[in-house]
Amino acid sequence: MVLKLAIFISGRGSNMLSILKACENPDYPAEVKLVFSNRPDAAGLKVAQEKSIAVEVIDHKAYDSREAFEEQVSKCLKNYDVDLIVLAGFMRVLSDSFVKQWPERIINIHPSLLPEYKGLHPHERAIKDGKTESGCSVHYVTPELDSGPVIRQKRVPILPGDTAETLADRILAQEHILYPEAIKIIADSIDK
Repeated sequence: MVLKLAIFISGRGSNMLSILKACENPDYPAEVKLVFSNRPDAAGLKVAQEKSIAVEVIDHKAYDSREAFEEQVSKCLKNYDVDLIVLAGFMRVLSDSFVKQWPERIINIHPSLLPEYKGLHPHERAIKDGKTESGCSVHYVTPELDSGPVIRQKRVPILPGDTAETLADRILAQEHILYPEAIKIIADSIDK
């Protein structure tokens, strides 16, 4: 089975780009049907358009509530036959009701070894706590933030003298490898 993906972004889309590159391999079991953003100025949209991927933008600032915004997102998604929503730098927390519409069909990448350091500032917190390693995790999205089942992780050492920025850069390089691997794991598990 080839998984049909909707990638959600809010910015430059570096993880989106790694997934698009993986999808260029004819043996890779996924294809990107849509790149969606809540920000009209997200740089990743231009990248997707250059690769002839459908893009949709719904500016969350145009809505009075998260629910109203997500209702429009749901309507938009119905126009695309997607199997999996891939959050790749999408800077909005999805409501419980939206997540429940897509059970085990939304995944996210988080820059820590979940369940450690859920939420914001995981790099700073890991360094402050004196950890010797961190990493990144791809997980299913559930109503509780960063708490869904982990699909796959990559470990990254925390080096002496690391700052949040240097650690973030090394983890991001691993995210670009991890996300396509996790999507392949999901596709392969559906095929069985």
